Order: sequence, then C-alpha cells, then structure tokens
Amino acid sequence: MSTGKSDVQTGGQRGAAHPKRGVPEGLWKRCPGCQRTIFRKEADKRMGVCPECDYHWYVSARERIRQLLDEGTFEEWFSQLAPTDPLEFADKKPYRDRLKEEQARTGLRDAAVVGEGMVRARHVAFGVTDSAFIMGSMGSVVGEKLTRTIERATAESLPLIIVSGSGGGARMHEGIFSLMQMAKVSAALARYDAAGGLFISVLTNPTMGGVAASFASLGDVIFAEPRALIGFAGPRVIQAAIRIELPKGFQTSEFLLEHGFIDRIVRRSDLKSEIARTIDYCER
Repeated sequence: MSTGKSDVQTGGQRGAAHPKRGVPEGLWKRCPGCQRTIFRKEADKRMGVCPECDYHWYVSARERIRQLLDEGTFEEWFSQLAPTDPLEFADKKPYRDRLKEEQARTGLRDAAVVGEGMVRARHVAFGVTDSAFIMGSMGSVVGEKLTRTIERATAESLPLIIVSGSGGGARMHEGIFSLMQMAKVSAALARYDAAGGLFISVLTNPTMGGVAASFASLGDVIFAEPRALIGFAGPRVIQAAIRIELPKGFQTSEFLLEHGFIDRIVRRSDLKSEIARTIDYCER
C-alpha cells in the first residue's frame, strides 16, 4: 500500500518527465510601427506588412525577388563580383573583417543583387539593394553591378527595375571609390534614357544618402512604399544643423508625394501588378 508521500514523489517525477512546453522561438515578431506582437506566419503571408497598422518592414533582397519576379524566372548576373579593401580602412574593426562578417551573416557578397527575370511575363532587368549588408550602402561592387546591369538593359532593350533600400548612402569605408559610383551609375542611366529605356525606381524604407541623391531619384517612374524614409541627410542631422522644427512627416514617402518628388505610393501587395501595368502603358 502506497503512502501519501510516495504518491507526491511519484507525481513530482511524472511532472519532471513531462515538462510544460513553452512557446516556440520565432513564432511571434514585434511590429516596428505600432509595437504590437504579430504572428509571424500572418506577417509573412502579407509580405512583411503589419496586419494591424500596415507598416512595411524590412524584407531581404532574395525575398524581394520572390515577391516581384515570376517564380523560377530570375537569373542572377555578375554574382562573382566581390568587394576589396582599397584604402585598408578601419574604424572599430578593419573593413576587410567587417566584409567577411557581413557576408557570413547575410549570405550576400555585397549589398546588391542584380539579374533578369519576368514580371507577369514581361522580361526585365532587375536590381535590388539590401539594407542588411552594411545598411545597403553603395560601395564599388554595388555601383559596378548596377552600372553593368543598366548597360546590359540598354543593349538588350529591357525595362529596368531597381528596388532601393539603403540607409547608408555611399559607403564611407571606400572613400572616393564609393562616391564616384554615384556619377558612374547616373551616367549609365543617362545613356539608357537616350536609348529610349524605361527605368522604374522603387524606394523602400530607408532610401538615403548617395543612393537617394543618384540613381534612386532618376527613375522615369518613381514608386515608394508607404511611410518609407527617403532623403539625403537624416531628419535629426538636418534639424541639428538648421535649428528649426521640421514639418510633420518630413522625408516620408507621403510628404514627398505631396511635394512632387515621387509619382505614386504603392503597397507591397500591389507592387508587382503596378510595375507590369506601367511597363505596358509606357511601352505602347
């Protein structure tokens, strides 16, 4: 006959053998816009858009390709190009070490992925910058990839789509080698325009610095995602420099649409169809 003590002990052992299961890690994520906790699968189903406040948060370059190009049609160009350290730059760590860490963390060689694919059966040249890689800043490889893509689009008479996501602008680690990419890419776009090409520029959060001051602003048609931060210097830098209160919503895509800087704000779920429609309209 068992005692009460042994029953308690046995029950305790049963509890130890079957611990209470917790919530699996990564099941939820916090929206950067409204700060609510969102079911990750629901957010992924909505292409990284908050179901509560419609905030469009970061998605990777590879995810952008999956969202915008027809399945199985993307062919990457110039994937062998890799950055070097021409200035032997170092801040908190040597630039060469930073590059290795970023490449291992993101799976990218640099902040841009380019190639060709189909947007609802329309053949296009396509490029995208990824803010996860040193804030999507434009170094020599980013500039070279975009320039070669533009030149190939010119030679093959392809519509050109570039999706920009750069909070770093020109990459300071490469100094003048980075700054010269602004002129190089812009000159390639001028030749593309002279040849009659159609350039659709898509601005996402954030698109800043030398990227915003060069190719991102040169589209024949410029789309932006809702509430994207777009500009040259950030609002805090500007406010500190000129010492006046900035207008509400300054440097958001809504503010820039109101002032004629962009052509349309397009939600992520509508972007693929809007690009296809624009290609059809402009190439008649």
